[in-house]
Amino acid sequence: MEHIKIAGLPHEASRIALGTWAIGGWMWGGSDEAESVKTIHQALDSGINVIDTAPVYGFGQSEEIVGKALAGGRRRQAVIATKTGLDWSSGKILRDSSPQKLRQKLEDSLRRLQTDVIDIYQVHWPDESVPFEETARTLDDFRREGKIRAIGVSNFSPSQMDRFRSGASLQTVQPPYNLFEREIEKDVLPYAAKHGLTVLAYGALCRGLLAGKITEATEFKGDDLRKSDPKFKPPRLSQYLAAVAKLDKLARERFDKPVLALAVRWILDRGKTIALWGARRPDQLAPVDDAMGWKIDAATMREIDAILAETIKHNVGPEFMAPPPAKAVESLGKRRAG
Repeated sequence: MEHIKIAGLPHEASRIALGTWAIGGWMWGGSDEAESVKTIHQALDSGINVIDTAPVYGFGQSEEIVGKALAGGRRRQAVIATKTGLDWSSGKILRDSSPQKLRQKLEDSLRRLQTDVIDIYQVHWPDESVPFEETARTLDDFRREGKIRAIGVSNFSPSQMDRFRSGASLQTVQPPYNLFEREIEKDVLPYAAKHGLTVLAYGALCRGLLAGKITEATEFKGDDLRKSDPKFKPPRLSQYLAAVAKLDKLARERFDKPVLALAVRWILDRGKTIALWGARRPDQLAPVDDAMGWKIDAATMREIDAILAETIKHNVGPEFMAPPPAKAVESLGKRRAG
């Protein structure tokens, strides 16, 4: 496993992080707690020490499962990265970075995670109703109290990060980034490089598209978010699947690797990056080693770009996942959690 240094952490972070949105169940068709705990243990045994979660993933369920999995001595092996700034107490998901709400969310996360300190604490989505400088100062208070170690933001633009950094130092940024969703290359990625921020790239496999197992016949059940993802609908799905097939052929011929390993390695070769690997079963972590210990050369990078330009004519980003500022994004109905 490759590692990277993040200021404020007692040890280096693995360049693969376990993403636990699916473990929370919500928008992924449910969750199996026992299987999820096994998955977290498998991640640690595989050399992955960064466990990325959030309160809104299952409305507390993901954090609770992470806490149970790390209890009994496993906590010291892990770098816990969680988030704040989204609230669902009204029955709808809202952005809320008010100091009092951030304090409440911190204490709730510490309790659910069964820990006294969070390693990386990230603002999940920018809340323009609260000055970013004030939000930063609130998180800096938490750091001085010893309740968090490093500060991060997720889904922030460079201008928003500039304002945030006037209130506190910033160590990480978590944007969507994968072979199919590359918008951050225009602004966030160079900003992170300039200011020494570690990029935690979420959606590394683009909701499973880059795992190489999805076909035109794949069905998504229940509340699976891919039922509303434009990438998984005609005419785009066939284009993305064609790209995956060509990328898989290139990866196997050039590196004797599957497309999944190529997709993760591609992120790791883009700078000071960590790739979030979503999994909810231990077997989904089996290919982790395939992404380690090699590099994609410049010529192959150009071939990858050519394949994407040739196959994808109706590209679309991850905008469908963004909660609108200052208003509800989705009714939770009866599905609330404390």
